[in-house]
Amino acid sequence: METQPRPAMWKTLLAFSIIYFVWGSTFLAIRVGVHEVPPLLFAAMRFLVAGLVLYGWMIARGERSPTARQWTSVSLLAVLIFVLDYGSLFWAEQRVPSGIAAVMLATIPVFMSLSEVIFLKTQQLTLRLGAALLIGIAGVAMLMAPWLHFTGAPIDTLGAAALIFASISWSVASTLSRKLPLPHSKVMSSGAQMLAGGVFLTLAAAAFGEFRNFHPSTISRGVWFSLLYLIVAGSIIGFTAYVWLLHHESPTKVGTYAYVNPVVAVVVGYFLGGEPLALRTIVGTALILISVLAITTMPAKKPAEGSLLPKVQEVVGS
Repeated sequence: METQPRPAMWKTLLAFSIIYFVWGSTFLAIRVGVHEVPPLLFAAMRFLVAGLVLYGWMIARGERSPTARQWTSVSLLAVLIFVLDYGSLFWAEQRVPSGIAAVMLATIPVFMSLSEVIFLKTQQLTLRLGAALLIGIAGVAMLMAPWLHFTGAPIDTLGAAALIFASISWSVASTLSRKLPLPHSKVMSSGAQMLAGGVFLTLAAAAFGEFRNFHPSTISRGVWFSLLYLIVAGSIIGFTAYVWLLHHESPTKVGTYAYVNPVVAVVVGYFLGGEPLALRTIVGTALILISVLAITTMPAKKPAEGSLLPKVQEVVGS
Protein backbone atom coordinates (compact mmCIF):
# COMPACT_ATOMS: atom_id res chain seq x y z
CA MET A 1 0.00 0.00 0.00
CA GLU A 2 1.57 3.28 -1.13
CA THR A 3 1.82 6.17 1.30
CA GLN A 4 1.43 9.77 0.30
CA PRO A 5 4.80 11.55 0.38
CA ARG A 6 5.24 14.21 3.04
CA PRO A 7 5.22 17.78 1.65
CA ALA A 8 8.31 19.93 1.89
CA MET A 9 8.87 21.35 5.37
CA TRP A 10 8.85 24.93 4.11
CA LYS A 11 5.35 24.47 2.68
CA THR A 12 4.04 23.17 5.99
CA LEU A 13 5.69 25.99 7.94
CA LEU A 14 4.34 28.57 5.48
CA ALA A 15 0.80 27.21 5.75
CA PHE A 16 0.92 27.24 9.56
CA SER A 17 2.37 30.76 9.52
CA ILE A 18 -0.57 31.89 7.39
CA ILE A 19 -3.30 30.46 9.63
CA TYR A 20 -1.46 31.63 12.75
CA PHE A 21 -0.38 35.13 11.85
CA VAL A 22 -2.60 36.16 8.94
CA TRP A 23 -5.79 35.02 10.64
CA GLY A 24 -4.62 36.56 13.91
CA SER A 25 -3.96 39.91 12.22
CA THR A 26 -7.36 40.07 10.50
CA PHE A 27 -8.96 41.39 13.69
CA LEU A 28 -6.93 44.60 13.46
CA ALA A 29 -7.80 44.91 9.76
CA ILE A 30 -11.49 44.69 10.71
CA ARG A 31 -11.05 47.40 13.33
CA VAL A 32 -9.38 49.70 10.79
CA GLY A 33 -12.22 49.22 8.33
CA VAL A 34 -15.22 49.64 10.62
CA HIS A 35 -14.03 53.03 11.79
CA GLU A 36 -14.78 54.42 8.32
CA VAL A 37 -17.20 51.95 6.70
CA PRO A 38 -20.47 50.81 8.35
CA PRO A 39 -19.78 47.39 9.90
CA LEU A 40 -22.36 45.22 8.14
CA LEU A 41 -21.50 46.75 4.79
CA PHE A 42 -17.78 46.25 5.38
CA ALA A 43 -18.41 42.59 6.27
CA ALA A 44 -20.63 42.21 3.19
CA MET A 45 -17.92 43.57 0.91
CA ARG A 46 -15.40 41.13 2.32
CA PHE A 47 -17.42 37.94 2.21
CA LEU A 48 -19.32 38.64 -1.00
CA VAL A 49 -16.09 38.99 -2.98
CA ALA A 50 -14.29 36.13 -1.21
CA GLY A 51 -17.33 33.88 -1.61
CA LEU A 52 -17.63 34.66 -5.30
CA VAL A 53 -13.95 33.83 -5.83
CA LEU A 54 -14.04 30.52 -3.92
CA TYR A 55 -17.40 29.44 -5.34
CA GLY A 56 -16.44 30.43 -8.89
CA TRP A 57 -13.09 28.68 -8.57
CA MET A 58 -14.75 25.41 -7.55
CA ILE A 59 -17.31 25.63 -10.38
CA ALA A 60 -14.48 26.25 -12.84
CA ARG A 61 -12.72 23.12 -11.51
CA GLY A 62 -15.80 21.05 -12.29
CA GLU A 63 -17.24 20.85 -8.78
CA ARG A 64 -21.02 20.49 -8.65
CA SER A 65 -23.02 23.36 -7.26
CA PRO A 66 -24.98 22.62 -4.05
CA THR A 67 -28.40 21.07 -4.50
CA ALA A 68 -31.55 22.97 -3.54
CA ARG A 69 -31.63 21.13 -0.21
CA GLN A 70 -27.96 21.91 0.41
CA TRP A 71 -28.51 25.59 -0.45
CA THR A 72 -31.18 25.69 2.28
CA SER A 73 -28.64 24.40 4.80
CA VAL A 74 -25.97 26.72 3.44
CA SER A 75 -28.31 29.71 3.80
CA LEU A 76 -29.19 28.86 7.40
CA LEU A 77 -25.54 28.54 8.36
CA ALA A 78 -24.71 31.71 6.43
CA VAL A 79 -27.17 33.68 8.57
CA LEU A 80 -25.80 32.24 11.81
CA ILE A 81 -22.12 32.53 10.90
CA PHE A 82 -21.81 35.59 8.71
CA VAL A 83 -24.78 37.79 9.59
CA LEU A 84 -25.07 37.08 13.31
CA ASP A 85 -21.51 36.03 14.20
CA TYR A 86 -19.35 38.15 11.92
CA GLY A 87 -21.91 40.94 11.76
CA SER A 88 -21.73 41.18 15.55
CA LEU A 89 -17.92 40.99 15.48
CA PHE A 90 -17.58 43.79 12.94
CA TRP A 91 -20.06 45.93 14.90
CA ALA A 92 -18.34 45.23 18.23
CA GLU A 93 -14.93 46.24 16.90
CA GLN A 94 -16.20 49.81 16.75
CA ARG A 95 -16.25 49.68 20.57
CA VAL A 96 -13.80 46.95 21.61
CA PRO A 97 -10.04 46.63 20.83
CA SER A 98 -9.31 44.07 18.13
CA GLY A 99 -7.15 41.90 20.40
CA ILE A 100 -9.88 41.66 23.04
CA ALA A 101 -12.43 40.84 20.32
CA ALA A 102 -10.28 37.88 19.24
CA VAL A 103 -9.95 36.70 22.84
CA MET A 104 -13.71 36.94 23.42
CA LEU A 105 -14.40 34.89 20.28
CA ALA A 106 -12.02 32.24 21.58
CA THR A 107 -14.76 31.40 24.11
CA ILE A 108 -16.72 29.54 21.40
CA PRO A 109 -15.73 26.08 22.76
CA VAL A 110 -16.96 27.19 26.20
CA PHE A 111 -20.44 27.94 24.87
CA MET A 112 -20.44 24.79 22.74
CA SER A 113 -19.67 22.67 25.79
CA LEU A 114 -22.32 24.45 27.85
CA SER A 115 -24.94 23.80 25.17
CA GLU A 116 -23.96 20.13 24.96
CA VAL A 117 -24.25 19.75 28.74
CA ILE A 118 -27.42 21.80 29.32
CA PHE A 119 -29.49 21.52 26.14
CA LEU A 120 -28.26 18.64 23.97
CA LYS A 121 -27.39 16.30 26.86
CA THR A 122 -24.58 14.86 24.72
CA GLN A 123 -21.83 15.52 27.24
CA GLN A 124 -21.52 14.94 30.98
CA LEU A 125 -20.40 17.65 33.35
CA THR A 126 -17.20 16.09 34.65
CA LEU A 127 -14.92 17.70 37.20
CA ARG A 128 -12.38 18.59 34.50
CA LEU A 129 -15.00 20.08 32.21
CA GLY A 130 -16.61 22.02 35.04
CA ALA A 131 -13.26 23.47 36.08
CA ALA A 132 -12.45 24.43 32.48
CA LEU A 133 -15.83 26.15 32.06
CA LEU A 134 -15.38 28.09 35.31
CA ILE A 135 -11.89 29.22 34.22
CA GLY A 136 -13.27 30.44 30.89
CA ILE A 137 -16.11 32.32 32.57
CA ALA A 138 -13.62 33.85 35.01
CA GLY A 139 -11.55 35.05 32.05
CA VAL A 140 -14.56 36.77 30.50
CA ALA A 141 -15.43 38.33 33.87
CA MET A 142 -11.85 39.56 34.18
CA LEU A 143 -12.18 41.45 30.91
CA MET A 144 -15.64 42.88 31.63
CA ALA A 145 -16.06 43.45 35.37
CA PRO A 146 -15.41 47.02 36.58
CA TRP A 147 -15.34 45.88 40.24
CA LEU A 148 -12.21 43.79 39.70
CA HIS A 149 -9.32 46.08 40.54
CA PHE A 150 -6.79 45.29 37.85
CA THR A 151 -4.86 47.77 35.77
CA GLY A 152 -6.70 48.58 32.57
CA ALA A 153 -10.31 49.58 31.99
CA PRO A 154 -13.00 46.92 31.48
CA ILE A 155 -14.22 46.54 27.92
CA ASP A 156 -17.38 48.21 26.64
CA THR A 157 -20.47 46.36 27.89
CA LEU A 158 -22.44 46.50 24.63
CA GLY A 159 -19.40 45.47 22.62
CA ALA A 160 -18.75 42.55 24.98
CA ALA A 161 -22.41 41.49 24.78
CA ALA A 162 -22.22 41.52 20.97
CA LEU A 163 -19.11 39.32 21.05
CA ILE A 164 -20.72 36.85 23.45
CA PHE A 165 -23.75 36.76 21.15
CA ALA A 166 -21.40 36.12 18.21
CA SER A 167 -19.76 33.23 20.05
CA ILE A 168 -23.13 31.69 20.90
CA SER A 169 -24.29 32.08 17.29
CA TRP A 170 -21.19 30.26 16.03
CA SER A 171 -21.73 27.53 18.62
CA VAL A 172 -25.29 26.97 17.37
CA ALA A 173 -24.04 26.89 13.77
CA SER A 174 -21.36 24.38 14.72
CA THR A 175 -23.94 22.07 16.29
CA LEU A 176 -26.32 22.35 13.32
CA SER A 177 -23.56 21.80 10.77
CA ARG A 178 -23.13 18.24 12.06
CA LYS A 179 -26.69 17.37 11.06
CA LEU A 180 -27.46 19.51 8.01
CA PRO A 181 -26.87 18.26 4.43
CA LEU A 182 -23.92 20.19 3.03
CA PRO A 183 -21.65 19.79 -0.04
CA HIS A 184 -18.97 17.14 0.42
CA SER A 185 -16.21 19.53 -0.65
CA LYS A 186 -15.09 21.79 2.19
CA VAL A 187 -14.06 24.51 -0.25
CA MET A 188 -17.40 24.44 -2.09
CA SER A 189 -19.32 24.39 1.20
CA SER A 190 -17.32 27.32 2.56
CA GLY A 191 -17.44 29.29 -0.69
CA ALA A 192 -21.21 28.86 -0.92
CA GLN A 193 -21.66 29.87 2.72
CA MET A 194 -19.48 32.95 2.28
CA LEU A 195 -21.31 33.90 -0.90
CA ALA A 196 -24.73 33.50 0.74
CA GLY A 197 -23.43 35.29 3.83
CA GLY A 198 -22.25 38.21 1.71
CA VAL A 199 -25.68 38.50 0.09
CA PHE A 200 -27.48 38.39 3.44
CA LEU A 201 -25.07 40.91 4.96
CA THR A 202 -25.73 43.25 2.03
CA LEU A 203 -29.46 42.98 2.65
CA ALA A 204 -28.96 43.57 6.37
CA ALA A 205 -26.77 46.60 5.69
CA ALA A 206 -29.49 48.02 3.44
CA ALA A 207 -32.16 47.31 6.07
CA PHE A 208 -30.17 49.23 8.70
CA GLY A 209 -29.60 52.16 6.34
CA GLU A 210 -25.84 51.72 6.11
CA PHE A 211 -25.69 52.61 2.43
CA ARG A 212 -26.80 56.15 3.30
CA ASN A 213 -23.64 56.64 5.35
CA PHE A 214 -21.30 55.13 2.81
CA HIS A 215 -19.44 57.39 0.39
CA PRO A 216 -16.60 55.53 -1.36
CA SER A 217 -14.79 58.74 -2.25
CA THR A 218 -14.27 59.57 1.44
CA ILE A 219 -12.79 56.21 2.38
CA SER A 220 -9.06 56.29 3.05
CA ARG A 221 -6.50 54.20 1.23
CA GLY A 222 -5.70 52.34 4.44
CA VAL A 223 -9.28 51.06 4.72
CA TRP A 224 -9.30 49.84 1.10
CA PHE A 225 -6.01 48.06 1.81
CA SER A 226 -7.55 46.48 4.92
CA LEU A 227 -10.49 45.23 2.87
CA LEU A 228 -8.15 43.79 0.23
CA TYR A 229 -6.09 42.14 2.97
CA LEU A 230 -9.20 40.57 4.52
CA ILE A 231 -10.43 39.25 1.17
CA VAL A 232 -7.18 37.97 -0.32
CA ALA A 233 -4.98 37.10 2.65
CA GLY A 234 -7.58 36.46 5.33
CA SER A 235 -10.23 34.59 3.36
CA ILE A 236 -8.82 33.19 0.11
CA ILE A 237 -5.16 32.49 0.95
CA GLY A 238 -5.89 31.77 4.61
CA PHE A 239 -8.60 29.24 3.90
CA THR A 240 -6.57 27.60 1.12
CA ALA A 241 -3.72 27.08 3.59
CA TYR A 242 -6.18 25.75 6.17
CA VAL A 243 -7.68 23.15 3.80
CA TRP A 244 -4.21 22.15 2.56
CA LEU A 245 -3.06 21.55 6.14
CA LEU A 246 -6.12 19.42 6.89
CA HIS A 247 -4.99 17.08 4.11
CA HIS A 248 -1.38 16.85 5.34
CA GLU A 249 -1.45 17.31 9.12
CA SER A 250 -3.58 16.01 11.98
CA PRO A 251 -6.70 18.05 12.86
CA THR A 252 -5.27 18.48 16.37
CA LYS A 253 -2.18 20.24 15.03
CA VAL A 254 -4.18 22.37 12.61
CA GLY A 255 -6.62 23.30 15.37
CA THR A 256 -3.84 24.97 17.35
CA TYR A 257 -4.62 28.17 15.44
CA ALA A 258 -7.52 28.62 17.87
CA TYR A 259 -4.99 29.22 20.68
CA VAL A 260 -2.47 31.20 18.68
CA ASN A 261 -4.82 33.64 16.87
CA PRO A 262 -5.96 35.52 20.01
CA VAL A 263 -2.37 35.96 21.19
CA VAL A 264 -1.32 37.22 17.75
CA ALA A 265 -4.32 39.56 17.65
CA VAL A 266 -3.46 41.03 21.07
CA VAL A 267 0.22 41.53 20.12
CA VAL A 268 -0.59 42.99 16.69
CA GLY A 269 -3.22 45.28 18.22
CA TYR A 270 -0.69 46.51 20.78
CA PHE A 271 2.24 47.14 18.44
CA LEU A 272 0.45 48.19 15.24
CA GLY A 273 -2.92 49.41 16.48
CA GLY A 274 -1.88 51.24 19.64
CA GLU A 275 -4.27 49.15 21.75
CA PRO A 276 -3.66 48.96 25.52
CA LEU A 277 -2.07 45.84 27.00
CA ALA A 278 -2.85 46.01 30.70
CA LEU A 279 -2.71 43.32 33.39
CA ARG A 280 -6.49 42.83 33.04
CA THR A 281 -6.05 41.90 29.37
CA ILE A 282 -3.12 39.57 30.03
CA VAL A 283 -4.81 37.66 32.87
CA GLY A 284 -8.20 37.47 31.13
CA THR A 285 -6.61 36.22 27.93
CA ALA A 286 -4.58 33.60 29.79
CA LEU A 287 -7.64 32.27 31.64
CA ILE A 288 -9.73 31.99 28.47
CA LEU A 289 -6.98 30.23 26.52
CA ILE A 290 -6.37 27.76 29.38
CA SER A 291 -10.10 27.02 29.38
CA VAL A 292 -10.22 26.55 25.61
CA LEU A 293 -7.13 24.30 25.65
CA ALA A 294 -8.65 22.10 28.35
CA ILE A 295 -12.02 21.83 26.61
CA THR A 296 -10.75 21.22 23.09
CA THR A 297 -8.34 18.48 24.18
CA MET A 298 -11.17 16.44 25.71
CA PRO A 299 -12.58 13.57 23.60
CA ALA A 300 -15.29 14.91 21.29
CA LYS A 301 -17.48 13.78 18.43
CA LYS A 302 -16.07 14.35 14.97
CA PRO A 303 -17.92 17.09 13.00
CA ALA A 304 -19.70 16.24 9.78
CA GLU A 305 -17.51 16.03 6.70
CA GLY A 306 -19.16 18.94 4.89
CA SER A 307 -18.89 21.29 7.83
CA LEU A 308 -17.27 24.69 7.58
CA LEU A 309 -16.09 24.20 11.15
CA PRO A 310 -13.87 24.24 13.07
CA LYS A 311 -14.03 27.92 12.68
CA VAL A 312 -13.18 29.11 9.47
CA GLN A 313 -12.39 31.41 12.67
CA GLU A 314 -11.84 33.15 10.49
CA VAL A 315 -12.51 31.87 7.35
CA VAL A 316 -12.42 33.81 8.42
CA GLY A 317 -10.12 34.02 11.67
CA SER A 318 -11.78 36.05 11.65
